Amino acid sequence: MDNSVLLALGVAVVAVLAFMYALWQYVSPERTAADRLAEFTGGAERESLPTRLNALTRSAASLSKGSVDELAQTRKWLSQAGFRQRNAVEVYSASRTVGLVAVALIGLLFVLWFRSRTGADPNPDATIDASLDVESTITVATRLKGVVWYLFGVFGGATLGYYAPYLYVQNTLQKRREKILSAFPDALDLLVSAVEAGLGLDAGFRRVAEEMEIAAPELSLELQLVNHEVTAGVPRVDALRRLDERIGIDDVTSLVNVLIQAERFGSSVARALRIHSGHIRVKRMQRAETKAAQVSPKLTVVMILFILPTLLIVLLGPALVKVKNILFPVAQTHGVAP
Repeated sequence: MDNSVLLALGVAVVAVLAFMYALWQYVSPERTAADRLAEFTGGAERESLPTRLNALTRSAASLSKGSVDELAQTRKWLSQAGFRQRNAVEVYSASRTVGLVAVALIGLLFVLWFRSRTGADPNPDATIDASLDVESTITVATRLKGVVWYLFGVFGGATLGYYAPYLYVQNTLQKRREKILSAFPDALDLLVSAVEAGLGLDAGFRRVAEEMEIAAPELSLELQLVNHEVTAGVPRVDALRRLDERIGIDDVTSLVNVLIQAERFGSSVARALRIHSGHIRVKRMQRAETKAAQVSPKLTVVMILFILPTLLIVLLGPALVKVKNILFPVAQTHGVAP
């Protein structure tokens, strides 16, 4: 059977099995209406389907979980990226394990399809004279080359499938931090204005969260969580430290340290926020100047690689054509050029 047919059958079987598994997870009788409601509200007493991982997926997740310290670090990392479900670590670990196996299989099938289309595989029906050492050597080299291609497809696919979830979470984390960092100086100025106007720190957080809800929903959500924790009875110092752990940005860390010290020593919160706000504005200006200074080297590389060759072709192209049309005939007449 042709390898392209095998590739199509393999992809179809994998797709059908994945669809049947997802359908079974969704319509499972273990997943009640209360479970569906708990998924949206986040108040599930037990993990429900399809969010709940079954025994097979848990086993796959356990293969790449790591030690207890690595598990805690991964949970904190996922929380900073915005993935705060109770089973976020298991989903992440299972996706890496399943991706390693699935993408490796896809890579192998792709190599089979590619070699069948290019005719790289030797024809099994062809008769090979075993007495000729040259043909035998060529056959062995061809087979070894095929094995190398298959290993490259398997290991390349496995590497891609294993690191793709990590790259996705890291990219999500970076984008989330950039959004929070870009809106943080403005939010801090609003907090300073609210506190200096007579509002308390909790009321100031609530006011800033309401004002920044449209412009910066990520930062607004974090400030709302601080208010909810304080309202629920969590000490303000602990709520601020959790804010620092959830975001993981140096500017937020410095703000939390300023607020904790002001509350611990009884100093003026408004004055401390005013000084810290000026410091944050200076850092924002320095980041903008740094990015502006990086424009010139980046443009230089682009000009050398793309604009300069085109410019040389436009300027020197007509001159080279004239040299060819005028000097070459004269040189051939005098016997200088062939």
